[in-house]
Amino acid sequence: MILAGRISIIVLLCASLTACSIRQMAIKSIADSLSSGSNIFSTDDDPEFVRDAIPFGLKMYESLLEKQPEHKGLLLATARGFTQYTYAFVQFEADLVEDSDLIASRKLRKRAQLLYLRARDYAIRGLEVDHPDFMSTLRVDTQSALKSMTKKDVPLLYWAGVSWSAAIATSKDNLNLLSELNIVEKIMGHALRLDEAFNAGALHEFYIAFDGSRSAAMGGSIKRARQHFDRVIKLTSGKKASPYVSLAENISVKEQNADEFRKLIKMALSINVNDEPAYRLENIISQRRAVWLLAHIEDLFLDTGESIDQGHNLTDRIE
Repeated sequence: MILAGRISIIVLLCASLTACSIRQMAIKSIADSLSSGSNIFSTDDDPEFVRDAIPFGLKMYESLLEKQPEHKGLLLATARGFTQYTYAFVQFEADLVEDSDLIASRKLRKRAQLLYLRARDYAIRGLEVDHPDFMSTLRVDTQSALKSMTKKDVPLLYWAGVSWSAAIATSKDNLNLLSELNIVEKIMGHALRLDEAFNAGALHEFYIAFDGSRSAAMGGSIKRARQHFDRVIKLTSGKKASPYVSLAENISVKEQNADEFRKLIKMALSINVNDEPAYRLENIISQRRAVWLLAHIEDLFLDTGESIDQGHNLTDRIE
């Protein structure tokens, strides 16, 4: 009887462990599936649908990460998703309402900052899977922390740097965050050296704004920004609207070159979003920003010169 009881307990224990193992395998399989391949939203042509769908997806990612906390693919996908969602829908909404509702705009920017930092933390967690204590070392000795990074770490380095930089940009009066800008610069510089062609020139595109928006005294360079622009146009065969928009917003405005601004906006808007399905959603969102910038040209330039032809009702793209 005692022996039979022991055997029953062992059988039940084994069954329980097997069930737990199967659940873990199933969760890992789902995490692998969700984090592999390209972003499923990138080819979509309906930004509003994507805006409504992404939060649910991100919460699902976070739920899976509670069970698989060191799943690098899922950590990368979560960092990327939070960054893209925040830039396309939260930060842009803050820009749209700033003129009419400053308080709402500030609340949205604060929310954007928190979401960007959330994205950064997921990217850092992904890096710490293979590089324990990366964040603490990064703050003390940035060069030492980055020394062990290789090309396979570039995706996580990129999303850590982009989200961190975006968080700083949303609140330039936050001195604690602003003091970390040099860390961001070293992260992105190291990633660029490891794989300059990553994600069709995404690192070069980052530097259009990063180098172009800072003064020379702060380490910026319009010349370098233009060089990065030329490189990303080559890598994307000119099929992405965002580099044109970035150069117009960060360089043309800075140099008060309204003619170049209009030219770049026209080039961004002339891209057929269906020519390159992988860039479809990104191009639609970039073109919406281009239209918004165009509508504010008189606020951006002291002398706007001749107005651009808007006869084809471009404003439809941001409604």
